[in-house]
Amino acid sequence: MTTPTLSEAKSASGGPTRPTRRGSPRSSLARIEQTIPRCTRCADLRDYCAKVARTKRKAYLDCDYWGKPVPGFGDHHAAIWVLGLAPGAHGANRTGRMFTGDRSGDFLYAALHRAGLASQAESVSREDGLTLTGVYISAACRCAPPANKPNADQLATCAAYLDQEYAALRDVRVIFCLGGIAWRAALGTLGRAGCTIPRPRPRFAHGAKLTLADRHILACYHVSQQNTFTGRLTPAMLDTLLARAKLLGRPPA
Repeated sequence: MTTPTLSEAKSASGGPTRPTRRGSPRSSLARIEQTIPRCTRCADLRDYCAKVARTKRKAYLDCDYWGKPVPGFGDHHAAIWVLGLAPGAHGANRTGRMFTGDRSGDFLYAALHRAGLASQAESVSREDGLTLTGVYISAACRCAPPANKPNADQLATCAAYLDQEYAALRDVRVIFCLGGIAWRAALGTLGRAGCTIPRPRPRFAHGAKLTLADRHILACYHVSQQNTFTGRLTPAMLDTLLARAKLLGRPPA
């Protein structure tokens, strides 16, 4: 597998394009959202997602699985950019929308709704009418990986999409990282955009905050069942960090 660089032009296989500030944020993000599902750079991940879509889970045998890379979703003029890990095999890989159709998404969207950032408290399909206000959601890896663990090459390949989104999300003031992989991915994107990353690199910890180039990076435990079912991440904990993100996301007076 080859790793794309920021100077790489769009490939015939639907690979990443060079980040650009041209055009409106809405048109730039729309192009990125259209490109990502066509990406074929990680053949192993595409094969895995397609296999899951064919075999399905018993509860979803009647569903038509998405089974391909999942684009970002939300407000193209967002102040808060939520970064997750990767689509769930029977969640976003089934529905085609980030954090939609699984327990992780149930937990996240309920919190976004309580914070006044989502129009409804649940997300079950791309056609359920959900809208986000002030928030855009994407992930470090765009294909569902086996065991929910993307490898370093897969993350490096997808990093170009984060770079493109960063360039297009001009109003973002807060990058809200769900888990350590998202935290490291955000630091990588900011570093490639020209920010000086402190040495040693700041480590992930729930509630950690870093400010670089007028962007605030906030760390939160991932909304996976491993954390939410055990009480490691509670609704109150997530609510507290989202309230902080909303304050940091306000434009300067």
